Amino acid sequence: MYLGLDIGTSAVKALLWDGQAVCGTASAPLQVATPSPGASEQDPEDWWRAVCAACTELRTRPGWDGVKAIGLSGQMHGAVCLGADGAVLRPAMLWNDNRAEAESTAMTAALPGIGARGGVPPMPGFTAPKLAWLARAEPETHRATAMVLQAKDWLGYRLHGGFLSEMSEAAGTLWLDQAARDWDEAALAFSGLSRAQVPTLAEGTELAGPLTRAAADTLGLRPGVPVVRGGGDAMAGAVGVGVVRPGQAMVSLGTSGQFLLASDRHAPNPERLLHSFAHCLPGGYIQMAAMLNGAAPMAWLARALGQELPALLALAETADPVHTPLFLPYLTGERTPHGDPSARAGFQGLSHGTGPGEMMRAVIDAIAYSFVDAQSALREAGLDTPSPIVIGGGARSDLVLQTLANVLGIPMQRPAGADQGPALGAAKLAAVGIGDLSVEELAAPPEIGAVFAPRQEGRHAERLPRYRALYAQLKEVCARP
Repeated sequence: MYLGLDIGTSAVKALLWDGQAVCGTASAPLQVATPSPGASEQDPEDWWRAVCAACTELRTRPGWDGVKAIGLSGQMHGAVCLGADGAVLRPAMLWNDNRAEAESTAMTAALPGIGARGGVPPMPGFTAPKLAWLARAEPETHRATAMVLQAKDWLGYRLHGGFLSEMSEAAGTLWLDQAARDWDEAALAFSGLSRAQVPTLAEGTELAGPLTRAAADTLGLRPGVPVVRGGGDAMAGAVGVGVVRPGQAMVSLGTSGQFLLASDRHAPNPERLLHSFAHCLPGGYIQMAAMLNGAAPMAWLARALGQELPALLALAETADPVHTPLFLPYLTGERTPHGDPSARAGFQGLSHGTGPGEMMRAVIDAIAYSFVDAQSALREAGLDTPSPIVIGGGARSDLVLQTLANVLGIPMQRPAGADQGPALGAAKLAAVGIGDLSVEELAAPPEIGAVFAPRQEGRHAERLPRYRALYAQLKEVCARP
């Protein structure tokens, strides 16, 4: 039995996999704090409490006592700052924290070629600008920082006691020279750091260390269980559904969104804001269009209207197209294709005939249109976009996947257990790490639960250009002073 642990933005998930099938899952919710404009933070101790809660639930399942290895996954691009004693110095800054806008601009100017070396141009959500922002805004904390970790690597520290990471997680910091698969010392220096303040790197399939007795006692596992380094959530999600060979495609519809292609080479295209990152597998890479707003706008609308999401999705099925407005989904700015941290969400075209169902249908359309922009960026870079496997919470909705298929013009494949993604990938990486599974075997295709073939839906031909024009028209209005 293999245990996968995934630190998401809205929840921590724990998953048991026996080498053939998922034997149990459990999750515990997380909250995001926004103490100031542009801020997005979580307390790492909340991650640990959620891990303990999820494992407490899962340990009642058969096979818990037989866990052979643990694999890790988690949200990327964050910053957990630790002091010399290993204590957390401040709340973790998350992937959608946009306070480092000025530092991103400065990094681009200071380091010519960083977009090619780092795989994507500097943007506020990445770790390197965040630490430069910290040096300016909280200099005492920056001076006290002895180590900077990502979410899953901080969890690894709690499990095995080492400051260790792997290539895919490092890829999302902008401190990694992607082609060399090593830390970029010039990028570290821009953030006021040295190699001594970042974790030791290896591939995601490598062992990190044995589970400590203290962690084992807390989680109800035996001491010494091997902990494998794992992968960032996008890459671990790809492993979970077998997207490891060049040209294989995946769409992730979680809090954020990704359109990802597996590759065997670093092929940067910073002009289109594509992410050319190291995969969590030896020698592997990915080409990815990354959106800060995946399925999150659907959950936001449900909260704002005080309704349950399934009920709103049902209303959207019968929405009146005449009264369905346009919606921009940029609740937290956007990466691909705009690279605009100031972009904001909004409805246009509300009328007396617009109800909750029409608003939700507009949100679903906007999610699909953002993936059309992602598809265009990939194709303009010379990349084919075959029928992708779709994972994440948003993949549960037939309406969402059918809309994606209609707008993108390619079939959407939903695997059985589509929402298991990164946690399942982490469990599979654990099996590889102890030699029970080969990297080649990771390419085995998942069981497909449903395929959504494109259908003609003529209204999108008129709405998509208006959606794009709306962002262009509102860009200056939304820009920060």
